[in-house]
Amino acid sequence: MTSTSERLAALEEAVARLTARVERAGAPVASAIATPDVPAIPSAETAVETAVETAGETAGGAPHDDPFWLLQEVLRRRPDGALDYAGHLQLPHGPVRWQRSFDPDALVESDWHQGAARLDALSHPVRLRLLQLVLTGTETTAAMAQDDELGTTGQLHHHLRQLVAAGWLTSVSRGRYAVPAQRVVPLLLIVAAATE
Repeated sequence: MTSTSERLAALEEAVARLTARVERAGAPVASAIATPDVPAIPSAETAVETAVETAGETAGGAPHDDPFWLLQEVLRRRPDGALDYAGHLQLPHGPVRWQRSFDPDALVESDWHQGAARLDALSHPVRLRLLQLVLTGTETTAAMAQDDELGTTGQLHHHLRQLVAAGWLTSVSRGRYAVPAQRVVPLLLIVAAATE
């Protein structure tokens, strides 16, 4: 375990390295952009100074009250640009943790048609409700059929087939479905982005 003074020295050294990198790039160290409705993103120097001041208060390296802590970390790790997402949650069948990182330039230039079928599968309210039910523990066709919002048994099976074909659901046994672990966090982020 390192002492507070050792951690402080390491942070001060990191500030010096970051400041030198920013200055070599020709950017002013203390610049920030703000609009009336959006708080300014603290400069790298300010963010690190805050981290140094609170080094003893944030035991275990827990994120502090900086609303842009994730963005600051992405900027630190991938200064040339990145699109990252991650999440962790507890579902009825167990914990899910997922993280992905993309090169934004490559993503912008990629073939977006590849995602059309997967996104189209989410464009129906019944399918979104099915995914929500499965995530919250209703995994069998028989239990899903009890929900009047889902329509007839034939309609239910049609929607389940669409979700399986698009990769949002997998059939784990006869009449039992699950959202694959690698789809849970992306699904919730899509829903969050669509509803914010």
